Amino acid sequence: MDNIEQVNSAFQEALNTLGSEVTSIWLPIQLAIILVIGLVATLAGKLIRSRIKASDLSPGWPGFLRLLVRLVLENIGTIIFILLLTVTQTVMTQATWPSHSYLLRVAISLATAWVAIAVVAGLIRNPLAHRLVALFAWTIAALSILGLLRPTMAALDSFGLAIGGLRVTPLLVIKTSVLMVLTLWLANATSDFAERRLQRAVDLTPSIQVLTGKIIRLLLITFAILIALSTAGIDFTALAFFSGAVGLGLGFGLQKVVSNLVSGIILLADKSIKPGDIISVGEHFGRVGIMGARYTSVDTRDGREYLIPNEDFITQRVANWTYSSDFVRLSTTFNTTYDSNPRKAQEAAVAAALSIDRVVAKPAPACMLTAFGPTSIGFELLFWIKDPSLGIANVKSDVLMALWDTLEKEGVKIPRPGPSRVIYEMAAREDEPDPPKDDTDLPSPGAPKSPFG
Repeated sequence: MDNIEQVNSAFQEALNTLGSEVTSIWLPIQLAIILVIGLVATLAGKLIRSRIKASDLSPGWPGFLRLLVRLVLENIGTIIFILLLTVTQTVMTQATWPSHSYLLRVAISLATAWVAIAVVAGLIRNPLAHRLVALFAWTIAALSILGLLRPTMAALDSFGLAIGGLRVTPLLVIKTSVLMVLTLWLANATSDFAERRLQRAVDLTPSIQVLTGKIIRLLLITFAILIALSTAGIDFTALAFFSGAVGLGLGFGLQKVVSNLVSGIILLADKSIKPGDIISVGEHFGRVGIMGARYTSVDTRDGREYLIPNEDFITQRVANWTYSSDFVRLSTTFNTTYDSNPRKAQEAAVAAALSIDRVVAKPAPACMLTAFGPTSIGFELLFWIKDPSLGIANVKSDVLMALWDTLEKEGVKIPRPGPSRVIYEMAAREDEPDPPKDDTDLPSPGAPKSPFG
């Protein structure tokens, strides 16, 4: 209660000071000065931003400096306001009593804090974190300028709730939340920088790059949480109750989450699947994209991206088309008539496959005779490609189209439905017994067979 009374007395003192200023002629003079200078600074800022571009001031500079120049240019109006108001306040202090420019000093301090917070918070790319940091910093700056920061902190810390050995107060919650946001943002920014550096390391395989990046991110986030809690003054021994609750939650509700996390680490460690591989798991076929902590994305040729839990790659059978080599063998079948030369058909099939750009010459395509059918000869064409990520069905279609043109050019005939096929099917039907027309044609189970058949 004493702290709350201190806050009330501080507010009352501020109101009394403001009341004394209201009765003075200098209050409307200061307000008019602030309004006029604010209007002039706004117009000057718009004029400068319309004439000068941030890209013109920082050509070829690093990204951080370019962003800093852009933020300064965005707040150039407020900076001009601070400069003009500072000059005016200095002149008034020299010409009159310092108390006659009290409101100008407050406006200068608030505007300076606004620019500093806008520039620093603008470096945060996350919109939510940017707004939270800006709001918190502006609140702290305003309370500090008005002399209400210490009484407010004391009031927020005057009451709380005891949980185990930990006393939770509004001030502790606010401090912990702000520190957690800042440290986690720094940890994520640092881990992103480390992952970009790892991606440029050509000596590391993609799976090792991803695994190292995930380990660095996990360690940085863990250190960020520990630093935030220790800086806020939380004793870790008081968190035994929460650690027990978290362990119970892991045992019951987070089994799949932990299983997917461990499975993801195993996949990255044993290099069975890595970004860029062409795989098929279950009904999904595509290229491995992002390997996250919980799932792995598989990009398909139809534009869809499947997010498959990491556990499925451990428990199910996975076909990795590019595990040890990028070469993939494909096959297609075709038939020719009996009056066509089978050796010429084989040579034409191999030439058709080699005419496609995506078909490699080594290993060389091969065409084998597979069967002598009732009306045609069966062949199987085998060929290799080394870019399955570009698609499988499209290259098989190209090979079949080239095969059609090559066989026609060489005079090799492909069987078509015709009279011979119809006669063969009719002869096959004549060899089959006629079905009974009705139930009277069926012999009874106990009737003797006729000796005449």
